[in-house]
Amino acid sequence: MVKPAKGWTPKIITFDVDGVLIDVRGSYWKSAIETVRQLSGKRVTYKELYKWKAKPGHNDDWRLTSNWVTALGRPTSYKQARAAFEKVYWGTNGQPGNVRNEKFVITPKQIERWAKRFELNLFTGRTRKEFAYTFDRWPAGKHFRRVMTMDDVRKRKPDPEGLLKILGTRDRGSALYVGDNVDDALAAQAAGVAFVAILPRGSIRYRKNAARFRELGALTILPGISALDGWLSALKGRAGNASAGMASKS
Repeated sequence: MVKPAKGWTPKIITFDVDGVLIDVRGSYWKSAIETVRQLSGKRVTYKELYKWKAKPGHNDDWRLTSNWVTALGRPTSYKQARAAFEKVYWGTNGQPGNVRNEKFVITPKQIERWAKRFELNLFTGRTRKEFAYTFDRWPAGKHFRRVMTMDDVRKRKPDPEGLLKILGTRDRGSALYVGDNVDDALAAQAAGVAFVAILPRGSIRYRKNAARFRELGALTILPGISALDGWLSALKGRAGNASAGMASKS
């Protein structure tokens, strides 16, 4: 569990992508539901999806799909799950896929303001192709110094390889990782990096997920990425007060 010292503020902020910067309920999550239904022949619900997403290792939607379909009585390999999932996500035979439903939940202006104060990076479970399709058209993409996709690491989340590659030899105590999944929290913990969780109020399994994030050392739990700015400003204010207090004692 990472507990920064009093008066701490980050210098480096790394973001997860899905569920943090982008609303993927209509793309990845919908694709998972549709793929599981297709492969298993059974109707499954979003409530069940959230339960599977809360398990370690299921930041990877192909792994989640493989395990879920297998648990429903239809043994399905990772390769089979990936092939079926990608058809639903990207679309086939001229039919558009669910990728078209992705929406950014933060403005380029806000990213630009943060980039003036912090070094910004991305560590995502997306492939490089999936990442480029969405980010290459987004004006704020240029503000992220380093991007780690699943194609850039040997070990996927919850392994911290991506975070450690971003930091290199720099002080881990200067970094913050913002994510929405238990694998994000586990990766931050393993890397020795402070973690902030994104968890919308009223979401299914809110209490259980919030408790798990706190257990894994989340500094705070925010309802959405837009709330991060206020939290960072409050941190800066506390750091300034701490510095003033130390100066008055000297």
